[in-house]
Order: sequence, then C-alpha cells, then structure tokens
Amino acid sequence: MLADRFGRRFSYLRLSITDICNFRCSYCLPDGIACPKHAPAPLRQDEIERLLGVFARMGMVKVRVTGGEPSVRRDLSQIIRTCAKTPGIETVAMTTNGYRLAKNIPSWHAAGLDAINISIDSLEPTMFKHITGHDRLPEILTGLDRALELGLRVKVNAVLLKGLNATQLPRFLDWLRGTPITLRFIELMRTGDNHEYFTAHHFSGQKVREWLGERGWKRIQRPLAAGPADEYAHPDYVGKLGLITPYGPQFCQSCNRLRISSQGKLHLCLFADFGIDLRPLLQRNDQAEALQARIQSALRDKTASHQLPAGLTGATRNLAMLGG
Repeated sequence: MLADRFGRRFSYLRLSITDICNFRCSYCLPDGIACPKHAPAPLRQDEIERLLGVFARMGMVKVRVTGGEPSVRRDLSQIIRTCAKTPGIETVAMTTNGYRLAKNIPSWHAAGLDAINISIDSLEPTMFKHITGHDRLPEILTGLDRALELGLRVKVNAVLLKGLNATQLPRFLDWLRGTPITLRFIELMRTGDNHEYFTAHHFSGQKVREWLGERGWKRIQRPLAAGPADEYAHPDYVGKLGLITPYGPQFCQSCNRLRISSQGKLHLCLFADFGIDLRPLLQRNDQAEALQARIQSALRDKTASHQLPAGLTGATRNLAMLGG
C-alpha cells in the first residue's frame, strides 16, 4: 500500500473530472466559474482508466469522483463504470451539488456508484438559494430520496457559515431523527479567493463538537478508507452526524487520501503549493511502471500537515479546483 515517511497509508483517491461548477456558492464561486479560453481539457476516459489501474495496484480501494460538479460531464456514467470495473477498487463514491441527481441517479447507480455525498448547505429554501445561488432545494431532496430507494449510502455535506446556516443546527438535527443518512458539518476553509468571506463567516467546528456532546451524541469508530469526518451517533436518531474540522489539532495525522486534478496532476494535499503532472505518463499502456515510480517519489515530499492555521492556502484558489 502507498505510504509516506510519516507512516500514513493511502487507500482513498479523490478524482476530479472537471473544475467547472454550475452553482455559485458564496464560499467557493460567488461569481460563477471563469473558464480560461485555452484551459487544458479534462482527463479522457482512457487516461482515467490507466491512472486508476496503477493506483489500484498500489493499494487504492476507494475512488471518489469529484469536480467542480462532476455531472456537467456528459460521460459521467462511463467514468463511474470505469472506476467500478477497475480490479481492486471496492467502493466508487461521488460528491455532487445534486443539480442533476433526481434525473440521473438511476443511471449512475447502474454504472456502479456505491455511495454519494450531496451538498445541502441549508434545509430552508431561502437560505439555500442565498448560499448557492440556486432555488433547487426541493429537486435535490427528491434526488436524495431516490438515491436512498436505490440502496446507495448517502451523506450530506453542509459548510458551516457564521451568520448564515450556523443558526440552523437544530433543524438539521431534527431531519436526522427519521432520515437514514450521515450529515457532515464542514468547517469553512480559507482559500486564495475568499479571505474576507472567511473572516466574516468562519465558525469553529469545536463549538459544534461541544454542542453535540451536551446533547448526548457519541463519537463512533470510522472505517480505514473513510473520509476525514469524525462521526457521531445518538440512540434517538436514525441518521448519523459527522464533523470535518481542518483547523482542529492533529487533523492531518489520519490522512488517507490523495487527489488528482481534472488535468491529471497529483496533489498530495488540498492545500499543496503545486501539483505533480502525471498526464504525460497516461498516454500509453506501457508507462505503468514509470507512473508508479513518479507517484511513489512524490509521496516522499508529502508534509506532515497543511498550514491553514497560519493562513497559508497553497495553490488552492477555490474549492472547485479539486472538489474540496
């Protein structure tokens, strides 16, 4: 299995297939996406297949398809199928804003999707539109219900925002009483483009942790290939709750994931200063050994942690670049 010099093992690959998003979330792309005229095309099907084959042979067992918004790609179902048929890949997941969820979740599931994370930053329609720029909460909740009917594992992501949805925690919890999902509260992260917004709206995840403890929520053990959330359960609730607190102490000690940008660059951290270009080694089938060597070499430079508390965000201008 892939490992770094700190003994961390990597079994989870986050694969971005586009940096385009059709939402205008206030914490990420408030003015929408600005597409450079001569931006490189995203990874092709054959490149993705070669990339996943090598990572799977190196111990990756879980792939999460991310964006931007992955459903803007017309070949998304084929990409999911490529992930699912790769020997060694046990779980294929995806993160989406839910824009096309209700219509397309049957075809995604049929292609091999096992789990889905849906971004829902508020259950109140007016607040949802204020944060995302879209009035589509009812359609997204319909898509969520269809995903549950199909038997997918469903998680919901909500970025905590002071002065906005942070006052709606009780409503979120009420939803979990009868909804069999995992709701993950994500601490707002500073990026290159959101300094003023971060200063105005950052809400400490530690406050939520204490709030949950006062209400009887207990932390549970997470699986080896799970994401970065600390998960909690309560006997009176069907759903579970997760907390992603990147500003908390020792957050990076349990890191188990690597990231690939939509142009084929390996990012050792969401807030790394640069990505390592793997794309030249994805053009032919006879480059697998060289690709594996480049990945292993890059891992030797992975640092112990990000530098978010010091205000250093690396090359990450916004979260759509690598899917968070």
